Amino acid sequence: MGGVEELIGQICSGAAKRGVTSEVLTVSRNPTTVDFGDHVHHRAKLDVEIASSAFSIAAFKRFAELARDADLIHYHFPWPFADVVHFATHLRKPTVVTYHSDIVRQKVLLQLYRPLRDRFLASVDKIVATSPNYVATSTVLKRYRDKVEIIPIGLDPASYPAPSSARLRYWKDRAGEKFFLFVGNLRYYKGLHILLDSLRGTDFRVIIVGAGPIESELRDQATRLRLSQVEFVGPVDDDDKIALLTLCRALVFPSHLRSEAFGISLLEGAMFGKALISAEIGTGTSYVNVDSETGIVVPPSDAASLRNAMDSLWADEALATRLGANARKRFEAHFTAERMVESYVAVYDSLVRQTES
Repeated sequence: MGGVEELIGQICSGAAKRGVTSEVLTVSRNPTTVDFGDHVHHRAKLDVEIASSAFSIAAFKRFAELARDADLIHYHFPWPFADVVHFATHLRKPTVVTYHSDIVRQKVLLQLYRPLRDRFLASVDKIVATSPNYVATSTVLKRYRDKVEIIPIGLDPASYPAPSSARLRYWKDRAGEKFFLFVGNLRYYKGLHILLDSLRGTDFRVIIVGAGPIESELRDQATRLRLSQVEFVGPVDDDDKIALLTLCRALVFPSHLRSEAFGISLLEGAMFGKALISAEIGTGTSYVNVDSETGIVVPPSDAASLRNAMDSLWADEALATRLGANARKRFEAHFTAERMVESYVAVYDSLVRQTES
């Protein structure tokens, strides 16, 4: 699962403990219904994808059925298809949308989509942004500031059980005593091509976890640069991911475009008490990672600065340990799932009460 899916799961599970029942509707190439115990996923049949946005004919009917019995609808933006469904079903229910990111890459399609986007955001009752940094730098959110609330993404440490000793031994043998870790989908905005450029002439060991549409390009780049110290391990299960987060020297997160609105894996690194390296892109990444406090923040698309940051942590274990301890403290103060869920449930309660009154 990617970051948004992880977030939705955390909200649903946490809200269930507070008496909120959640039904999640998404689309999939494998339509089905999955009961996770404390919430249910309904996956309608995916018909087509346009500019990374999924569309489903079956989802119109399924949405109407589920929403009819709901007290409140919670959307996640951007997903233009959800905007269409919102207006097509004509439901009069309280609505909240979590605003994950501006639309950055599809500039031509954005010109066509903008009127629908603006009408959708104007119609919802509450917009949740995930960091004050993103609100301050998003021209879209500034227009709706009177109904924007900031609820940072949170994680539940209890959902990350201690890794088995077998997996710790396995990854220590495979990755070595000292390595940097990247976890995430291999997409254009993740800045991994910059990371690979930064590794030329170094012996920094780097483990890259994840898969995605530019994986073959990145592998070709690593081969061309003769980066034998870089290993692409593909997707891993939770036990392996937790083992890697436990063992790594630091988490490197080189995303260089505003499509990276927050960075769940950056937050995971903080939760595991790891020093963080990220780029200043005016989003929530610099809300999680505070320069010189929890890690190092470098200019975006700057391979030399990224290499210098990695060199600092590679050479100075005490610095990495100190920054990692600060990252964990900041996580506990701002980014727990309990804090996040309490804020969302308060928003839910407020909107439903306003409708009932």
